[in-house]
Amino acid sequence: MKTLVILSHPEIKESGSQQYLLSSIPENKNITVHHLESIYPDFNIDVEKEQELLKRHDRIIFQFPFYWYTAPALLKKWQDDVLADGFAYGKKGKALIGKEFGLVLSIGVKKEEYQAGGREGFSIDELTKPFQAMALKTGMTFLKTLPIFQFSYLTENQKMSLLIRYQQYLTREKDDSLEARERWFIQELSETDVTKLNNGDQFVLDQAIEFIEENRDTIDELKIVLDQMK
Repeated sequence: MKTLVILSHPEIKESGSQQYLLSSIPENKNITVHHLESIYPDFNIDVEKEQELLKRHDRIIFQFPFYWYTAPALLKKWQDDVLADGFAYGKKGKALIGKEFGLVLSIGVKKEEYQAGGREGFSIDELTKPFQAMALKTGMTFLKTLPIFQFSYLTENQKMSLLIRYQQYLTREKDDSLEARERWFIQELSETDVTKLNNGDQFVLDQAIEFIEENRDTIDELKIVLDQMK
């Protein structure tokens, strides 16, 4: 699977959350990061080039700070220009059908505020309905949004958890089952560059893989027992 991260942020070098996420993207994972403000500072978008880029990827991610409940201006213009009739929708607009589409949103307000009774009044799911409608119109499968609330207030452990969730969002198959998550972890651990490990880390790595595999065997055995009891 090839993932395209269409990133929009007018001041990306000053953004702690964006720099953290970008530094965590694994190498050699078929992930393309496409920062619009760096490529099109004059807002003059090369539509044909962007459309060809979309065709070459299977999962499309919009990553941006949630400005006034929507995307920054350049990403909005990108949508208007690139997702054109005859390409993304309409009788001949079949280019995006079957692809996956998701959102990674950096948000400066507490999670609790995005609900009925909260300061914002609506949930993230409700406020991102236009993007969900866009996915539906273009024939893409909408993935559950990954919101990042108040990154600067996260603890180191919370940031590490975010890092894992972000990497999974970009690389893991859509299946959100426990088994799918286990397969993802085993693959990531197996592909770890051992030359960068400290003494003893290889043993910990092997033990982690063995632990996950043993747990899977136990779960599979329990499923067989439960099926026989039905």
